[in-house]
Amino acid sequence: MTAHDVTSRVRPWSDPDLPVARRAAALLAAMTLQEKVGQLHQVANPDPERDAAALAAGTFGTCIVASGQHAGNVRDTGTQATAVNDLQRAAVQTSRLGIPLIIARDVIHGHRTVFPVPLGQAASFDAELVRDCARVAAREATADGVRWTFAPMLDVAQDPRWGRVAEGWGEDVWLASHLGVAAVEGFQGGPDGGDLAAPEAMAACAKHYVGYGLVQGGRDYAEVDIGPITLHNRHLRPFRAVIDAGVATVMSAFHTLDAVPVTAHVALLREHLRDDLGFTGPVVSDWGAVGELRHHGMAADDGGAAVLALRAGVDIDMVTGAYSGHLARLVGDGVVDEALVDEAVLRVLTLKLRLGLFEDPYTDPSRAAAVHLTPEHRGLARRAAASAVVVLRNDGVLPLEAPPRHVHVTGPFATATGELFGTWTLDGRAEDVVSIAAAVSERFEGTAHQDRPTRVTVDDGRFPDESHLRAREADVVIACVGEHPLRSGEANSVASLDLPPGQVEHLEALARVSRRLVVVVLTGRPLALERLAHLGSALVLVFHPGVEGGHGVVDVLSGDAPASGRLPSSLPWTTGQVPLHHDHLPTGRPLHPDGPEGRYRDHRDTAQYPFGFGLGYSPVTYTDLVLSATVLGPGEVVRASVRVTNVGTRPVVETVQLYARAHVSTISRPVSELVGVRRVVLAPGEQQEVGFEIDQHVLSHRDALGRERREPGPFTLRIAPYAGAGVTARLDVVSSPARTGTTGEGGGARLDPIDR
Repeated sequence: MTAHDVTSRVRPWSDPDLPVARRAAALLAAMTLQEKVGQLHQVANPDPERDAAALAAGTFGTCIVASGQHAGNVRDTGTQATAVNDLQRAAVQTSRLGIPLIIARDVIHGHRTVFPVPLGQAASFDAELVRDCARVAAREATADGVRWTFAPMLDVAQDPRWGRVAEGWGEDVWLASHLGVAAVEGFQGGPDGGDLAAPEAMAACAKHYVGYGLVQGGRDYAEVDIGPITLHNRHLRPFRAVIDAGVATVMSAFHTLDAVPVTAHVALLREHLRDDLGFTGPVVSDWGAVGELRHHGMAADDGGAAVLALRAGVDIDMVTGAYSGHLARLVGDGVVDEALVDEAVLRVLTLKLRLGLFEDPYTDPSRAAAVHLTPEHRGLARRAAASAVVVLRNDGVLPLEAPPRHVHVTGPFATATGELFGTWTLDGRAEDVVSIAAAVSERFEGTAHQDRPTRVTVDDGRFPDESHLRAREADVVIACVGEHPLRSGEANSVASLDLPPGQVEHLEALARVSRRLVVVVLTGRPLALERLAHLGSALVLVFHPGVEGGHGVVDVLSGDAPASGRLPSSLPWTTGQVPLHHDHLPTGRPLHPDGPEGRYRDHRDTAQYPFGFGLGYSPVTYTDLVLSATVLGPGEVVRASVRVTNVGTRPVVETVQLYARAHVSTISRPVSELVGVRRVVLAPGEQQEVGFEIDQHVLSHRDALGRERREPGPFTLRIAPYAGAGVTARLDVVSSPARTGTTGEGGGARLDPIDR
């Protein structure tokens, strides 16, 4: 008899030939109550020597490596495979049942190779790019032993005062759903849940379930009031999408929803998430949220909080210790049914088995050096950084094709390195970053200008008089301003969306002395840029772009990369307009956009720059919207196509967007619903027909119980470069087939990966 046969006979959960469910059940049957409770307790930063007794006793089952509850803007020593192996060795070799740990970390937008913040990746409108970035992040993080990330964030954020808007995909539910699915597939190694046992795969976590993007006043942790229609049609849709795509875990949110903390919300967690959406994986609380039920006034102590959270459906208590300190006693006293504990433990054990940790809990220490920050990864980061650049205004100064005689780069972000990372960067290193100024010098210094080499000068704006002197001398001034990453991310909300104090005044002074001023605004959130509306020759918005941010920004400014970024969130003129989003509901007294009336007496009503907006370096026209049929029946498909033409002299990447509006429905529906995107490359003078296929599901909505409703409309379809623009056509929907055998004319054309 081999050693494997003995192990399998004594410990059937170690037999990889058995089904996962059978292995998990066998292990659960062998566990004591204390060992079960240990699997539901997550600790922070354990040490194999300091915590040797706890590891041997199996008093925790997962751990998070983080500097603290606000780790997004605080660096730490990180993880290393050798340290993780020491932890796993202690857990596997010294505990009674040899159950490995899951090592978790906030790998939000990259690991050693840092990509743009998710809001910046969303500006690409490119699911394939998002998928690739998450795949690289997983490859690098797993090389350090991390097998669980608390991403993607799926909160639909309509108030940019909220600091965590940087961590999500913007204001639109369709975009959040599709990019969220792409991120899950990247982290987990493929569609349909991926192969989590693959060494470069990690479990993703859909957060924050649910409605967190609607916190009052944009204040982190604040309350949320939301009706069931809005909940189902806006905030739950991204979670439904990633659950259908096989996301491994879900994180419950901090806030209260309709006066009940989500951590204790039975209807949302146990009934809707489990029963309606069919999620079967573990639910983890956010940092300390179980214990915080005391502060919400829901529990008198941690024991009471543990009862509420477990009954609601929270399987893993992140760092509070409420479960580990009280659940065994509560079961013994008959307050908590042990069956609830068993259900939660089974989900945790199943995830560990799916991750292949029982077969191999260790990480090859040599992997990190081979995969961290490789040229391939840096190349992807550079392309992603360029996609996070949105050109908002341009009088023709961009791109900087003809090498200027003298370029001056100024402003607080001119020489910034680590600040380009943005929030939630735990493992990036500032020394890996090429600044914008260095990238400008690399691109332009010494290039020929009328037989004279181009000169690049740089200052960081600390001494405005120096900046103004250099600006007067230069042909082009690139002023790099914006918000520091410490102004975005968790617990970093703001009351004003204006640029930080003093920056606009500095820009105004530069504009008075410079010939051509290019303003580059780096940010982790949408900003109110009214004072920059006519300042300088060009205005460029860059969502914190990551390790290759300097190169990515300069690639776009120089024209080496197309100006392809588009706004994933509307930009208001002023903070007082928020929340402001394209998919708002109509009112009973709609305003004519060009009429004399307005809701505000002191300002206009519309966005300064709408959702989906962004300029390329050649104009593109939209003409001839054609429908294959004007009536859509059940089971049928209508093809909507438009002719897009590059009427300029440079190639462009055009983000063609399909919007729908229902005019008659059982509920009031948004004036603009994004339902499809296709990115196309157009050579100078090139025309393309861009098509979308539409069925009744695409146009449906959900009622107050979450049931899909398909209604006749009529609908206005709009194909456009951004919300509110473009060309339109009417489509009617009927409850019986409109045409015998119709499946859509022009057939077969599918959307790009974002829309599959």
